[in-house]
Amino acid sequence: MAVLCLAETANGTLALDATAKAVSAGAKLGDVTLLVCGPAAAGDEAAKIAGVAKVLVAEDAAYANGLAENIADLIVSLAGDYAHIIAPATTTGKNVLPRVAALLDVMVISDVIEVVDGDTFKRPVYAGNAVQTVKSTDATKVISFRTSTFDAAADGGSAAVESVAGAGDKGLSAFVEDKVVESDRPELTSAKVIVSGGRGVGSEESFAIIEALADKLGAAVGASRAAVDSGFAPNDQQVGQTGKVVAPELYIACGISGAIQHLAGMKDSKVIVAINKDEEAPIFQVADFGLVADLFDAVPELTSKL
Repeated sequence: MAVLCLAETANGTLALDATAKAVSAGAKLGDVTLLVCGPAAAGDEAAKIAGVAKVLVAEDAAYANGLAENIADLIVSLAGDYAHIIAPATTTGKNVLPRVAALLDVMVISDVIEVVDGDTFKRPVYAGNAVQTVKSTDATKVISFRTSTFDAAADGGSAAVESVAGAGDKGLSAFVEDKVVESDRPELTSAKVIVSGGRGVGSEESFAIIEALADKLGAAVGASRAAVDSGFAPNDQQVGQTGKVVAPELYIACGISGAIQHLAGMKDSKVIVAINKDEEAPIFQVADFGLVADLFDAVPELTSKL
């Protein structure tokens, strides 16, 4: 079966980690064709991902800023040749695919974590406390894959790159501006190490000790929803059911009690370290290593010893 995968791009460059993980998931369904809505250079980079049969590049101003209406129209114009239309479950994928599904009059299957067969998929529900098995009879399956549960496809591919004519801009929406926080730290969803702070950190000023530890480890900084709602950290650092879903090699949770909504966003981490002065905190139930201590003593000491 043929698979059309929407590549993740940002500011004209390929988001390699998310795209490679979506390709890895899509390869379980059939031959993967990558659709790159961006410059030719991004298409050439996408062609190097192992498992990609072909790359289609839509180099058109209508797609430069990732407007869902324009990209969805393009995908629908290509949909007839594919049994599955997929994308990583990122902000872009979650924005585009529901519109594609509506235009095709099919169901969108979101946040898939396992492919059973070409028609059957597994996805988490109830904040990850249950796994739902979905079997679709739609002629075209529209699927977003939770990238934290798939390994990235290797490089070394040499797929053919073709240009594809765009469907143009119908003027349904317009790009105004994009405000992106610039940071030297790794991007949260692709970082191998994450240090997160919760309500126990106490204040925005105290969050500096979390950032200091992250900088020592070359890690990304995360936060619980409680910390974000309290103004200790910005929204883009939120990990959890209503934030970002991550699965780094090491996740260090400082002053995070472990509410179920937070666990839903990080419980697939390879190694979880919890630092909390409350020995009854739920976070210790999922932690591989737990330290019952005051984070204001433990975190600076850990930072100084590294």
